[in-house]
Amino acid sequence: MRRSRRSVLAALAAGVAAATAAATVLLGVPSASAATLFGDDFEDGDATGWSRSGGSWSVVTDGSRVYRQSGTSADARAVAGAGWGDQAVQARVRPIAFNGSGRHVAVLARAQSTSTYYFLGLSNAGTVVLGKRTGGAPITLATAAVSAGDWYTLRLEAFGTTLRGFVNNVQVATATDASIGSGRAGLAGYYASASFDDVLVTDIGGPTDPPTTPTLPPPGTCDTSGTPTGFAAVNAWGQNGTTGGAGGPTVEVDTAGELISAIGQSGPLNICVRGMITVPAGMHNVASDKTIVGVGAASGITGGGFNIGLPADDSITSPPADAVHNVIVRNLVFRNATDDSINVQMFSHHIWIDHNDLAAGYDGLVDIKRGSSYVTVSWNHVHDHTKTMLLGHDDDNDAQDVGRLKVTYHHNWFDRTPQRNPRVRFGEPVHVFNNYYVYNTDVGVACQANAGCLVEGNYFERVEEPVSNSYAGPGGRCVARNNVFVDESGTPDCSGSVQEPSTYYSYTLDDPNTVKAAVTAGSGTGKI
Repeated sequence: MRRSRRSVLAALAAGVAAATAAATVLLGVPSASAATLFGDDFEDGDATGWSRSGGSWSVVTDGSRVYRQSGTSADARAVAGAGWGDQAVQARVRPIAFNGSGRHVAVLARAQSTSTYYFLGLSNAGTVVLGKRTGGAPITLATAAVSAGDWYTLRLEAFGTTLRGFVNNVQVATATDASIGSGRAGLAGYYASASFDDVLVTDIGGPTDPPTTPTLPPPGTCDTSGTPTGFAAVNAWGQNGTTGGAGGPTVEVDTAGELISAIGQSGPLNICVRGMITVPAGMHNVASDKTIVGVGAASGITGGGFNIGLPADDSITSPPADAVHNVIVRNLVFRNATDDSINVQMFSHHIWIDHNDLAAGYDGLVDIKRGSSYVTVSWNHVHDHTKTMLLGHDDDNDAQDVGRLKVTYHHNWFDRTPQRNPRVRFGEPVHVFNNYYVYNTDVGVACQANAGCLVEGNYFERVEEPVSNSYAGPGGRCVARNNVFVDESGTPDCSGSVQEPSTYYSYTLDDPNTVKAAVTAGSGTGKI
């Protein structure tokens, strides 16, 4: 986290009673309106605000920056935040080593001290343990089996006297206990070492389920029409606009096998996804000239994500002739991806990602990288996730990215997503207009590594750091104009000049005062 964490926590301390009361009423109800009480991804390189007891804690690099407890000879704990009552504590955890049996690495809730708290831990026995400590040794309240893995997303919910434990967004354990009524969030290595990342504390639990409707529309009610605004509509790189599967046949799929086969076919194809389809873990390749659209408001995928692009290859530094192109992804629900929900890479171009509902993934919800360009991301509702949208994956990838990564983000609802809304490297111009931002506790738009971002006509509500070109790493350039900032939002931290998107395409800017109402009513699934 950056400096925004400290002032957010100070403000929340006064209002926590009201927040926890609301959370008690809404216990167990999936909600996109959960307030973020605390968050830390350690990308600032420090662990300011954490109190430690035992062990050896430091911020290190483990893929990204993480909080590492490296010792295995101590009962190690670190706690942070305020004294909340009802809370859901989530973190990504990678166990490293255990010193003996009966050991675990864990997230903590209602930590009144370093010896009084509830915990959800991964044990040396290959199980998940839901338990408590009240001054003595750990007490097990419930256990469950857990599949082998490297990184795990643990979430411990404490609402009233009900405790629930989730692994990778699936509930695995529950218990009832009234011993501890409030406390801070925390991390622990009980004679064990681990890496911790993406800590998030909210006032409403989950799981985050896809929106549901009583029935799906009948067959044949799949709208594959539509034309994008922004970079996806530009004539460039041998492709005039983005038409997806236009001119090809239309198929309807309702199983993982049918879906994966259809998206990988060659030639134009319109694919109608019926219902929520559980796909195998990992990323599933999408071929050129595809329209993938959900039927109704409650169709999509869970358990995996879409990869739009050739395999990553650092040696390729200009668009190859066979780059994936002309793909439309619309009106789909994405949940519980084991990697990215949607990944666009390796000079893929003319991609339109529109009117989707994305939440509860593992890494990015929509990541665009490695020279990809002429992309529009529009009218999506993103929520219940930390690292939302990345544009450009690395500060050292200038060979592939400079002069590319031309992307338009418009009319998206960044709903309490702490960061990467988007986080931008190298791309220019990156056009961010008429989006609704609410309670993004780290940063709204982060423009760095000499990127050029035009941020205009957006509505920022309770966003302390709405736009920055000095967020982390090398600085970028940004111009912020005609935006609305309300409810203690900060002001843009911008400098430099940026290419005008109007030299590439025409667009109509909505009055930013109308954006909140328009986006909350029109974004997400079931709205096309």
